[in-house]
Parts: sequence; C-alpha cells; structure tokens
Amino acid sequence: MSDRSDVVMQVNHLHIDYVNPEQVRLHAVEDVSFQLRSGKMLGLVGESGCGKTTLALALMRLLPAAGRIVGGEVIFHGRDLLDLSEREMERVRWQEIAIVFQGAMNALNPVMTVGRQIAEAIRAHNPLFTAEQTRQRVAELFDLVGIAPERADQYPFQFSGGMRQRVMIAMSLACSPSILVADEPTTALDVMIQAQILELLEALRDRLGLAVVLVTHDLGVVAELCDDVLVMYGGVTAEYASVDRLYNHPAHPYTRSLLAAFPNLANLADRLSSIPGYPPRLDDLPPGCRFAPRCPQAFERCWQEQPHLRQVERGHAASCFLVEGA
Repeated sequence: MSDRSDVVMQVNHLHIDYVNPEQVRLHAVEDVSFQLRSGKMLGLVGESGCGKTTLALALMRLLPAAGRIVGGEVIFHGRDLLDLSEREMERVRWQEIAIVFQGAMNALNPVMTVGRQIAEAIRAHNPLFTAEQTRQRVAELFDLVGIAPERADQYPFQFSGGMRQRVMIAMSLACSPSILVADEPTTALDVMIQAQILELLEALRDRLGLAVVLVTHDLGVVAELCDDVLVMYGGVTAEYASVDRLYNHPAHPYTRSLLAAFPNLANLADRLSSIPGYPPRLDDLPPGCRFAPRCPQAFERCWQEQPHLRQVERGHAASCFLVEGA
C-alpha cells in the first residue's frame, strides 16, 4: 500500500481479549494488521461493537482493566510498544502518540480551567519548561485550533460542544506527537460543528504531517478525509484498502452492504438498503465467518470457518471466501 519509508507504525496480527467476571476470555480483536503512514489518515470503520475503539485504545495501551493484549506487535520507531514497561510507555503517550477521546465533556475535568489541564500535559513531558514557556505553549495551541488564547482561564462548562472538542484536540497536540488517534471526535455535535472539527483535523494533519487514525461510522467522512480504510466486523478485519480502491471495488459483502446503505446524492430517488440483524456479541460469536448470519451470499463453508485475510490485489485485502483465489 505504500513505500516502507513513510510507515510510522506497523501493527502486526494484534489480538485483544476481555476477561469477564467469570474469568472467561472474550475475543474482542483478532489478527488485525495495518500500517500508519506519515501525513496520511487511516479510517477505522464499522458498526458499534465491532472493536474499533478497543483497537484504537490498544495502540496507546490504554485498555480498560478487563482488556488484555494477548498477541501481536505494535512497531513504532523500531520498537514493539507491547514490550515496553509502563514507565517507558508513559514517555510515548502524548509525546509520540496522542488521542482525542470520544465525548469531550466527560474527558475534561469540570473543576479545572482548560488552560491548566493542557498545561499539566505539557509539564508532565517537559519538566524544565518555565511557567511562562508553558503559558506561551498553551496560547500557541489554542491559536492552532481556532480558540482565542484568553479563553484558557475558562472552565469546560463555558465552552460549547464544538469548542470543547477543539480543546481536546489542542491537549492532544500539546507535546507535538507524530501520531494522533481520534476516536469518533464529532460524537453528539451538530452537523455544522462536525464539519468544522473534521476540517480542523484535516488542516492539522496537512500542516503538522501527522499520521491520523480516525475512528468513525461515517463513510462520507472517510471518503472525504482518509487515504486508507480498515473495515472491521466482529473484531476481525473485513477489508483493508486505499479509499479509492475500497469505494470503487469493494470485495467483502459487509463493505458492499455498508456502502449500499449510504445515501446516493447523485440520485436521491434510490432507496436505501439496510443490513438485517446486529453484529455478534463477544460471548456469542458464530462458529464460522463473523458476518455469515447477516450475509446474503453466505454458503456452507462460511458457517464452518472464519476466512483469513486474502489479497485481492496489491494493497487490497478482504477476509471472504468469495475473494478470487480463496
């Protein structure tokens, strides 16, 4: 999909489990691999419950207590982040890889000014910064995301939803990371504010050369902003390709179904299709292909084994027995 020289992170065969109160392991993510490229945006798409946020949090080793990374590699600057101690990983978070959490109001401390919260992140990784240097850096970050620097002394409740999300983006950029993970950054925002936040992310990617992982449900956003797409279903990779290839030549029935459910603005008379049923629960995964119970093209083999990721062409892969040569 790319020249190796521009790859800033390589994820290989990542497996993530959750352990329930009965100590039963539930397979949330299985055998997922992808690349992040400098200055490019990877769209991570799929329905709720498909493992997108779990995968995004695993890149920074921020899984909840029940989460376990049980296999695979996350190679960053020649090191496997899964082999680092927690102290070593603390130096990577925010300074090298940062995240914009879903739901800015819940991520910000309501009793601290937004400027102080950003300043804490700066001082944690730059202990030699003076108070004046920290104040100047906060002002620079506010200006970068389109907020008047004098608003740094205000509290989260004094900001609109869109402005709070800008604050979260400013915080994520506090230590000049090379990778930004944006977990559904436009959740609960109105359409106009969503567009502004996405335009901001695109501008920051271009200006700072960030590699961005964008977790989203919106295929229109992916088509507009992303360079590559990883479609997830039931914790596995359904399809992985460049945006152009995936939208023009989708290979997996799930990808085709998602695209068919998206409005066609060129012909508003077209009737939208839907995907019957729901993604599988972690404690009730089907024995074969995860998508088989909802797939209109499923046949006997689909109910017996989960297909491995197969190459459709260079830079394009899908986990489906219908892929040529499967």
